[in-house]
Amino acid sequence: MITISQIKAELDIHFKRVDMILPEIKSYMPLNADDFEDIEKIKTIDSFIYRFTKIQDKMGHKFFPAILMELEEYENNMALIDILHKLEKLELIKNSDDWIDYRKLRNNLTHEYPNNEDSICNAINMSIEVYESMKSNYIKMLKRVNI
Repeated sequence: MITISQIKAELDIHFKRVDMILPEIKSYMPLNADDFEDIEKIKTIDSFIYRFTKIQDKMGHKFFPAILMELEEYENNMALIDILHKLEKLELIKNSDDWIDYRKLRNNLTHEYPNNEDSICNAINMSIEVYESMKSNYIKMLKRVNI
């Protein structure tokens, strides 16, 4: 079984890499369809989307259950929505509905891109704010379990 330290190690890499490109991608904000004509911007956008989705997946499928296990609050085969409700109850996230919205945003980034440039621009612009919230929650949860 994968440990919380192993999950943290992987997430730390993704957060670090996003943090490295975040100033650059923020300098493009707000994105528009013309930005997809610049190869350097595309490289940065693609890198951000890749890392953002990896963070989103790892947190939802591995990190959140591991946090709940550490706090002895996890029940076998909990659905993501139940995990989110438990995290909200423990005040580790503000609102479970926000995380459902984050998941929808992640899905838009992976399924819309690169077909609908206007839609993906809006999703990327929103994901920058979401990223900050995800990172803040990540740090809060690590502190809660003393890791």
